[in-house]
Amino acid sequence: MPDATANTMSATWSGGLRFVHRSASGHALVSDAPAAVGGHDTAATPMEMVLLGLLGCTGVDVVSILTKMKQMPASLEVSATYERAENHPRVFTKIHLTYAFGGDLDPKKVERAVKLSETTYCSVSAMLAATVEITHKIVIVP
Repeated sequence: MPDATANTMSATWSGGLRFVHRSASGHALVSDAPAAVGGHDTAATPMEMVLLGLLGCTGVDVVSILTKMKQMPASLEVSATYERAENHPRVFTKIHLTYAFGGDLDPKKVERAVKLSETTYCSVSAMLAATVEITHKIVIVP
């Protein structure tokens, strides 16, 4: 019988607008709100964590796919710029990802890996793409 706690996560209030989050795998992280809305700017906001999840998800996919294609990047930085709705709920309306690679890589294979992450493998991207325009740019520096 599966462990019911395996799919359980929590966020415990620690004062102000700060929370300590515990993942299903037992890892902890902290979120806070900006000072402008009563937080203390001591950690990423929950909306920032959504984007961080996207960056990590697609990054893992792309490196994994490229490795299977026998393309080993020397480095990879995935960054995002975004726009949010002016009114509440202030959802993301546009996200632009930049994949900055270092190394001797085949540009066609890199584009294929990014597309596979975007359209097939990255669950965070799949959820966001249902309501957000997501675009990307690839930069390869040998």
